[in-house]
Amino acid sequence: MSATVVEEAALRAAVGLTAEAMAVVGEGFVALSRGRATMPAILRLDVPGRRAEMDVKTAYLDGLPVFAVKMSTGFFDNAALGLPSLGGLMVAFDAATGVVRAVLLDNGYLTDVRTALAGALAARHLARAGARTAAIVGTGTQARLQAEALRLVRPIERFLVWGRDPARARACAADIAARTGAEARAAGLEEAVRLADVVVTTTPSTTPLVRAAWLRPGQHVTAVGADAEHKAEVEPAALALADRLVVDDRGQCARLGELHHAIAGGAVPPDVATVDLGAIIVGDAPGRRSDDELTLCDLTGTGAQDTAIANHVLALLAR
Repeated sequence: MSATVVEEAALRAAVGLTAEAMAVVGEGFVALSRGRATMPAILRLDVPGRRAEMDVKTAYLDGLPVFAVKMSTGFFDNAALGLPSLGGLMVAFDAATGVVRAVLLDNGYLTDVRTALAGALAARHLARAGARTAAIVGTGTQARLQAEALRLVRPIERFLVWGRDPARARACAADIAARTGAEARAAGLEEAVRLADVVVTTTPSTTPLVRAAWLRPGQHVTAVGADAEHKAEVEPAALALADRLVVDDRGQCARLGELHHAIAGGAVPPDVATVDLGAIIVGDAPGRRSDDELTLCDLTGTGAQDTAIANHVLALLAR
């Protein structure tokens, strides 16, 4: 039995940053929260001598026709070569028979989409309704997509973009302005964070960038870059400062996310209270409870999201 091979161009044409796709990604979070997902730990291969890695993520979600195994590469010096930093593919297996149904040669596109939509879901439930200014920390593809997805859920009028390379920050800001129609400019990191209603971090940094002292009541922070034990974008003290600490998967975040660093460094106790994003989405737990709360969402990226988006794109292609 032959499997369908779907090239990146067809996947890009089929699925994007839409409300429909966001709802599908949300169902992946709900399945995790309600115990309807079987998800093993992430397998990661670090590439010696290079700032590079390969991750394998997978999950089975009750009731879906296929489960995905996603192999994702991150070669973070590729920008100097004119190549994208992220790549990879997904293999979709029939959930009833184990037969390979499709190979999705997305080069990381589906991961980009589901990650951006996860950030939008976090902002929908945790950012203040009146949020108008967003800080985007990072200048890559995910920085652009997070800004675009954020506009699906909040009327952001101004984006402040920070990157280590000022020229790349200016280029990213110009691209965000073109994509969203909002004002966007490069800014210093402290300035961007202090002025923002919503802060989104999108880098592979191994040292904290966002400082607790820069944060204030009423802000929301979504951290998406720390998907390995050695990565960190947010100072651990910021997690202790947060009134509401939300995670995509508690166990995974405690192993390799911002939560991992906060626990390991003693900023928060090992039993610190967290809330699953899926529980908030489905109404099992409240999201933002007042305009004065400081909220933080630690998104490490789960195999449940990969299986959710794989099922969605296959359904779209079958229409």
